[in-house]
Amino acid sequence: MSGWSTLVQAEMLAERLAQMRSGRCATQALRIFDCRFALSEPGAGEAAWREGHVPGAIYAHLDRDLSGAHTPGAGRHPWPHDAVFAAWLARCGVGPETQVIAYDAADGAFAARLWALLRFFGHHDAAVLDGGWARWTALGFPVDTDAPSESEAPTVAHPGSFDRSRLLDASAAGAAVRAGACLIDARASERFRGEVEPIDRIAGHVPGAVNRPYAANLEAGRFKSPQTLSHEFEALIGTRSVDEVVAMCGSGVTACHHLLAMQHAGLPMPKLFTGSWSGWIEDPQRPVATGAG
Repeated sequence: MSGWSTLVQAEMLAERLAQMRSGRCATQALRIFDCRFALSEPGAGEAAWREGHVPGAIYAHLDRDLSGAHTPGAGRHPWPHDAVFAAWLARCGVGPETQVIAYDAADGAFAARLWALLRFFGHHDAAVLDGGWARWTALGFPVDTDAPSESEAPTVAHPGSFDRSRLLDASAAGAAVRAGACLIDARASERFRGEVEPIDRIAGHVPGAVNRPYAANLEAGRFKSPQTLSHEFEALIGTRSVDEVVAMCGSGVTACHHLLAMQHAGLPMPKLFTGSWSGWIEDPQRPVATGAG
């Protein structure tokens, strides 16, 4: 059975779990991660996971598990170090051949962060549950209240490492946009324009960036078709090569939604400005733009 590498539908995952429970599915190891999170209440996602989750799902905390220690310019959700991320994967029982499924409450923004971490780490068999927890429960699929922990998973060594050539800091992102790269900001339009800023201390955007809110990748709570996404991103990117496309957001989280959407559309994986807006404004000397563009 081939692995899932972008999106998986709830019906397909439910069938795989049913086959595993019945012993009818001799396939690669499967690990499911619940990535529900709320920036305004960092403990809410884990509390919700304890109340109910997809059977077997381990909780992945955005701040604790999917981010690293802060360094200058790294922003609110720093990219983790290779060894730290590899050790977490090992504790969760994720090896090079493990199929990983990530989900969050609904839109995939936090689940896409884990997906992107894995893809940049060289792990191909990783997918996001389309529609997330909301669609899983709406369809009446099984829910567990047991709370599996990392320690309950068999430890498996994962020898991967991050492809740092695809991960840009603020200096590299600034240089890229000055050279004509398409820097796509995934934040809501009012934040991009600098009209409101509920999280970071300065409002606005990187000069030269273009805005496509990550929610534009969705329709009725699920990802748009590959054909629609391909058309929309190609209209935004133009004739630029994959090395001339960079995604960003507020802290390098929702930008990963664009990476997933583009891969779902069959387009090459762009680069990621890991620190994003929160990393950009750590240096008060960097320019700030407001307005539509």
